[in-house]
Amino acid sequence: MTQSWQNDPMRTQYEEQGYLIARNVLDESLVAEAAAHVEWLLKRHPDLRPEQLGHTLVADDPFWVRLVSDERLLDIAAKFIGEDIALFASHYICKPPGDGQAVLWHQDGSYWPLDPMRVVSLWLAVDESTPENGCLRVIPGSHRESLKELQPRADGTNVLGSGLDIDAVQAKRAVDLRLSPGDVSIHHPNIIHGSEPNTSSRWRRGLTIRYIPTSTRITTPKPWPCAFLLRGKAVPGVNDYLPRPPFDPSKHSPSRMLGSPGVNG
Repeated sequence: MTQSWQNDPMRTQYEEQGYLIARNVLDESLVAEAAAHVEWLLKRHPDLRPEQLGHTLVADDPFWVRLVSDERLLDIAAKFIGEDIALFASHYICKPPGDGQAVLWHQDGSYWPLDPMRVVSLWLAVDESTPENGCLRVIPGSHRESLKELQPRADGTNVLGSGLDIDAVQAKRAVDLRLSPGDVSIHHPNIIHGSEPNTSSRWRRGLTIRYIPTSTRITTPKPWPCAFLLRGKAVPGVNDYLPRPPFDPSKHSPSRMLGSPGVNG
């Protein structure tokens, strides 16, 4: 590790607190396209709740792949996992007004088939995210704890269907992550976090992006549905990566970005 890497303030806060916020990462026009993309996905998949626009939809979605490949996002990810970057997963968690489901306390790494658990999550705000519409909440410093066993929750009113039981002392330490459109929060895979239901009159749409270094193996025996090499070089024999989907205007979400050189290659 170089001296400049050691002294990076983003890296320092991440190591001390397990999370941080980067403001104004993406421009207004691209965030607006992400919002339009959500609308397109909801029309295309009327059987899915807005919180469940998950990673199995990414492989044949050129705009989605373009969005998670944005150099501004990859520059942030590189600070934590290096320059050889792959996509592990991405998921829109969109809470509709008055009906948005809670995300119970959990650690992301408890769900993921990764070895080693070297991964960084970026959470992109598509809308303003506040306590009133169910913003993300984190427990600072909890990333130092080991991954815990999740408890199934079968009531059907939460996004994950499982969660952690935490004590009152931990709950009082929780911090609300207030974000504006285009802001990004960055999270360690072990940090305990969750969010409340959306009981407001406003949407809360956000995109999670899970980046891994190409040295991290996706251990599931099946082909992983959204593994893309996004920057740098693959490590031979570790993961198989999908080709980037070409844009077809007859079946894909429209986007001005998809006409840019190199987007489909």
